[in-house]
Amino acid sequence: MHGFVRRRGRGLAHGLVDDLGDKIRSQQLRPGDKLPTESAIMQTYGVSRTVVREALSKLQAAGLVETHHGVGTFVLQPRAAGMFRLEASDIAATVDVLAVLELRISLETESAGLAALRRSEEHLQAMRQALDDFERNVGAAGDTVSPDFRFHLQIAQATGNPYFADIMSHLGTTIIPRTRVNAIRNHDRRGEYLSRVNREHEEIYAAIARRDPDSARAAMRIHLTNSRERLRLAQEAAQRDAAQAPGAAAVPGAGAGA
Repeated sequence: MHGFVRRRGRGLAHGLVDDLGDKIRSQQLRPGDKLPTESAIMQTYGVSRTVVREALSKLQAAGLVETHHGVGTFVLQPRAAGMFRLEASDIAATVDVLAVLELRISLETESAGLAALRRSEEHLQAMRQALDDFERNVGAAGDTVSPDFRFHLQIAQATGNPYFADIMSHLGTTIIPRTRVNAIRNHDRRGEYLSRVNREHEEIYAAIARRDPDSARAAMRIHLTNSRERLRLAQEAAQRDAAQAPGAAAVPGAGAGA
């Protein structure tokens, strides 16, 4: 890999995403290839660790790479377009969902760190039960929203600070993006998407279980940033589709970014 020139109007992380993404799409980096370490990428591109992690998070959200904790980041087999899609009628709703995800990133990142320090075995068991229910329902095409919310609520409760849990309880299951937007219609791709979400949950759980607050914060931030990025990409695709449709009218909420 070689250094890159930041594209005008784009941040360093976006430039790194563009460069690595181009290498993946052109098969310079093939499915199964392991990316260099964070330190190696930092040295090659002359960027900070924060920039590298943000870029890898965006690449994960785009389905180009997958990170295995303690092992490394690997290039994925390109997936067919349309795994995560919105209809034009969904676009306005995504603006609000994206705003809630921004709130959750700030709130739940710290919540995960505190939970890693303060959780009890009972909290950990409740988180494990929620994750097991989630995984079981992915295969059975059952309800994944309730266990998803329970997992995040249990983390808030494990902080020992009642205000975290109060805020999460007030927001309720509508914090889960797929309750607000009918984004995934193909059954097989729904399963692939939910399995990815479940793996991100497992990373958060593992860090909390071993009482590692820094890793718990990082895993939660990656999970919620990925959720935001997946939704933002779907929104942009829907806006393009709506704009290209014959006789397309103005789309509510078009142009609203994350």
